[in-house]
Amino acid sequence: MAKSSNPEGKTGVRIVVVGDRGTGKSSLIVTAAAETFPTNVPRLLPPTRLPEDFYPDRVPITIIDTSSNPEDRGKLAEELKRADAVVLTYGCDQPETLNRLSTFWLPELRQLEVKVPVIVVGCKLDLRDDQQQVSLEQVMSPIMQQFREIETCIECSAYKHIQIPEVFYYAQKAVLHPTGPLFDQETQTLKPRCVRALKRIFILCDHDRDGALSDAELNNFQVKCFNAPLQPSEIVGVKRVVQDKLIEGVNERGLTLTGFLFLHALFIEKGRLETTWTVLRKFGYNNDIKLSDDLIPYSSFKRAPDQSVELTNEAIEFLKGVYELFDSDLDNNLRPIEVEDVFSTAPENPWNDAPYKDAAERTALGGLSLDAFLSEWALMTLLDPACSLENLIYIGYPGDPSSAIRVARRRRLDRKKKQSERTVFQCFVFGPANAGKSALINSFRGRPYSDSYSPTADEQYAVNVVELPGGIKKTLVLREIPEDGVAKLLSSKESLVACDIAVFVYDSSDESSWKRTTELLMDVAGHGEDTGYEVPCLIVAAKDDLDSFPMAIQNSTRVSQDMGIEAPIPISSKLSDFNNIFRRIVNAAEHPHLSIPETESGRSRKQYHRLINRSLMFVSVGAAVAVVGFAAYRVYAARKNASS
Repeated sequence: MAKSSNPEGKTGVRIVVVGDRGTGKSSLIVTAAAETFPTNVPRLLPPTRLPEDFYPDRVPITIIDTSSNPEDRGKLAEELKRADAVVLTYGCDQPETLNRLSTFWLPELRQLEVKVPVIVVGCKLDLRDDQQQVSLEQVMSPIMQQFREIETCIECSAYKHIQIPEVFYYAQKAVLHPTGPLFDQETQTLKPRCVRALKRIFILCDHDRDGALSDAELNNFQVKCFNAPLQPSEIVGVKRVVQDKLIEGVNERGLTLTGFLFLHALFIEKGRLETTWTVLRKFGYNNDIKLSDDLIPYSSFKRAPDQSVELTNEAIEFLKGVYELFDSDLDNNLRPIEVEDVFSTAPENPWNDAPYKDAAERTALGGLSLDAFLSEWALMTLLDPACSLENLIYIGYPGDPSSAIRVARRRRLDRKKKQSERTVFQCFVFGPANAGKSALINSFRGRPYSDSYSPTADEQYAVNVVELPGGIKKTLVLREIPEDGVAKLLSSKESLVACDIAVFVYDSSDESSWKRTTELLMDVAGHGEDTGYEVPCLIVAAKDDLDSFPMAIQNSTRVSQDMGIEAPIPISSKLSDFNNIFRRIVNAAEHPHLSIPETESGRSRKQYHRLINRSLMFVSVGAAVAVVGFAAYRVYAARKNASS
């Protein structure tokens, strides 16, 4: 099979050789480079370069010799931190240097946070005492159990030219084709991310979608990855190897996914990691078993601060098809296990963690409806377009990735047009502690009301589809801002740039809750006026099932009138009386020129600007009159002279 050239784009591999004095470091390096055993070896060699054609991967190697003297520890640490791989030597004729691997050298590498493959090399094999013959596996097994960073162990002799080229071949191979991301040495199984990547590759190669690679599909795969076809007898041989060990690995249609994974586990166990890495890299994977950055069209979602990113209709139709495919019983309930299956070809399920976990409404059976499934995708696209695009590719989006997303029009332009074209709106939810913010958000996610109060420590998101009159659907994202997080949020100039609308929730039975809410409203409105990122605002009077505090109506009417926004909207989460609040939020977000609060200082500033503009207008009109007057005078003077 043909090897990949310059895997992972490496232009060179830097190997640092360390170990106790007298263990044969310099002799090992010279013999590898010159192919002759040196009679006189300097105490410390300069950097030694092996040419790119030295090994099949055609990546040049630079070997760094090091001193083990205590006074050179600083230089040693410096070199180790720049290493791609470490060759750690001991003397086969010096048992004490073998013990020093686990008592000094390997702990030292950990202390220095050297996180690269380590190749343990026993030098001077020709000098080992024949009376102390012990297998290498027997000696190294306990050390390798303790220090998983050891990639492999090998014994060699520079004097007898035994296994010298192999030392640096294994070191280079550990860098270019690392075991760690692919295989769990402890359980002797493929790692989950590797399994997911190989599953995606299998599905991409299974063109007829029958769950098996036919002989033709297997041959196409071989040509794509290794630039060489398989002979019919070779295909038969591959399938026989699999079937002999794993009967379900082959069926009447060809090589199954189980068989495909088994084959790669077999390659890795036999030390042929380059085979699996070549496959992964041909399909765009990097050393983290994630798609390389150059496969993600990041330029597709370059945007101004007041623009957001949404899925296109093309992507939404694709996701509807994915939902139907995995909702096998067609009950409009994608169970958690089925959601996991959707992302089984991605490195991991992105919805297992915040902010996506529990953000969408769940069905009575604990699954996702189609609207909830699409809402989760809309939320991910809004908050992290790159992550959304990557996962669309992982789950098999067939078109050009850039056709899956679109950048919405600038909010500044929306205000001029007096209409927003967005389909996804983000609403920031402010309010003091115990005002009813979480109850509102939980109701939006379809959660039952609870009387127990637990303060929100961190921001949380909720997302759902809101149906407007005429059957039009918009996606609304609620982002709860805890009271003690407001100051931090507003410390950034662009903190409101992602906000389409802000909602301020207060407990309508508590006057102090109302006062604190008005303070928050003033802070947010003032920040918007100062930065130019003003947002529409609504006030929500929560807990309408309780008696209002005295003067509630008078105070709220005065504040809303003074600031030029709608009067507070009463709701009761306990009674499930929401007064069409979510529709009203979307409606206000669709008209970004309305419902913008005005502070006293903002109003004064506008009056000042109006006065300045009016003054400038008078000055310009006066100047124009003067110019016209002067021109008329010149005409008059010219006529007078002519008549004289």
